Amino acid sequence: MTPSLPRTETSGQGYRHELYPYHGRQEFLEGTVDFIREAIDGGEAVVVAVPRDKASLLRAEIPDDKAVQYVDTSPLAHHPGRLIAAWQEWITEYAAQGRPVRGIGESPWDQARSRAEVEELRYHEWLLNRAFADGPAWWLLCPYDLAGEQAALEQMARCHPEIRADGRTSPCTDFDPQAPFDFSPLPHPCDRYEEFTYSSGDLPALREKITACAEALGLGGRRLRELHLAATEVASNSIRHGGGQGVLRTWSEDNRLVCEFRDAGYLSDPLAGRSKPTRTQIGGRGLWLVHQLCDLVEIRSTPQTGTTIRLHTELPG
Repeated sequence: MTPSLPRTETSGQGYRHELYPYHGRQEFLEGTVDFIREAIDGGEAVVVAVPRDKASLLRAEIPDDKAVQYVDTSPLAHHPGRLIAAWQEWITEYAAQGRPVRGIGESPWDQARSRAEVEELRYHEWLLNRAFADGPAWWLLCPYDLAGEQAALEQMARCHPEIRADGRTSPCTDFDPQAPFDFSPLPHPCDRYEEFTYSSGDLPALREKITACAEALGLGGRRLRELHLAATEVASNSIRHGGGQGVLRTWSEDNRLVCEFRDAGYLSDPLAGRSKPTRTQIGGRGLWLVHQLCDLVEIRSTPQTGTTIRLHTELPG
């Protein structure tokens, strides 16, 4: 076990978000096991949210007990938009007990099925800083396998205020605290697409357009009904808040049907839809529902370009 980590200029100030680049399984274990044991020695609880193969490695060193909880992230592996709500639930459980808590969270990069999933996982890492800025104090270590490209590591460094190397923590000089909402601009559709301009009174026609595209790709039944519900919510927001109209584009990409909605409105909160609404909350439930109904949701919005929302639905087979 390494000595206790030195305090940095960001240590002990609310939420700490630390990147841990590593090479191979041994380095993964060295950094994460030391992190867990240091927490246990300090009377802290630890929530471990890593892919199953990594969880097996850690369990062989440190089994589950009252201080260490392993959570299964496989149901969330392809849903980056649902991860913040999961972390909020896990951390709140310990915060309510008045117990200091740490977390280990490794995004399932190797399970990502598409470029869009990879970008949303990276965007999720940056959004964590906003999601917990005013919440309970805790410390999240994010292991990152250096088997990837150097450019990908540089992007990850933008998302983390701290970085760990050689058993020590220091401020990450590449961290970007003011990353824009369009952190990763959406690329152009990779295939031919259908386009439909909608306004008040056009929602039935919009659903018909989506149905025609979906059925041509073999999508129907419950999944199509869920897509209809999500699409209606997004299009209604365009009509109410996006200048009274919007543009729908549909195409297929990476074995998914993609429905893109563009309007002139501006969504100022990049966390919209990523936190579970409270029982007494008024409004703000629509985008949460959209994240639960679709396999992937991409949202980008700026005052200059308006808002673009892409809904991805897996196709059969």
